[in-house]
Amino acid sequence: MIVVEGLSVSFGAVQALRDVSFEAQTGKITAVLGSNGAGKTTLLRTISGLKEPASGSVMLNERSLLHVKPENIARLGVGHVPEGRGVIGEFTVEENLRLGAMMAKVNLSAGLEEQYERFPVLGERRKQHAAKLSGGERQMLAMARALIAQPSVLLLDEPSLGLAPLVTSQLMHSIHDLCATKNLTVILVEQNASTALRISDHAVVLHLGSVVANDVASKIAADEDLRRYYLGMVE
Repeated sequence: MIVVEGLSVSFGAVQALRDVSFEAQTGKITAVLGSNGAGKTTLLRTISGLKEPASGSVMLNERSLLHVKPENIARLGVGHVPEGRGVIGEFTVEENLRLGAMMAKVNLSAGLEEQYERFPVLGERRKQHAAKLSGGERQMLAMARALIAQPSVLLLDEPSLGLAPLVTSQLMHSIHDLCATKNLTVILVEQNASTALRISDHAVVLHLGSVVANDVASKIAADEDLRRYYLGMVE
């Protein structure tokens, strides 16, 4: 599991995270919710080693991830799918997947076959440049590139951003199935709170860098004050 304890992160005089603590358990989806500027992306970047915290700790199965290089955190089994998908448009689908496999000691041919089976459209477009994929297909490719390294933890930053409702629904279904079948620890950052809460087991709500709620997802979904004031879920 991932255990975050007392995490504080600053950008100069701006404090992006303030004493953030929560656990993300194995085989469960933990949603991290909140408005723009709440600190959600900073949290994922800190877990994956891209940002050093001012204080606090991040543990992966009792091993500290602080002061560990991002590439080594990836080798420890933490896959990060950043906001904006991050695929290389000039590379083909298969070339992007090969890049994902380079960081881990995995069987490339078996890994490619597994991802093409999971996302059949990628198999159909394996020789096509990523720049020519639709938004939903690029998101699938970004996820497949992380998954081909066989991570135990998957950090997803706004996977539904810019996608049509039907594509978003399909993607969330895939994330739920992945967690169940691969026994992954999933931390899902989303602004689409209602969609994220439907597939999540637990949820953390951030507001201006601080935790304002940390509970079972169904309880947070049922809390009218949280829905109205922090999640923008007004009936």
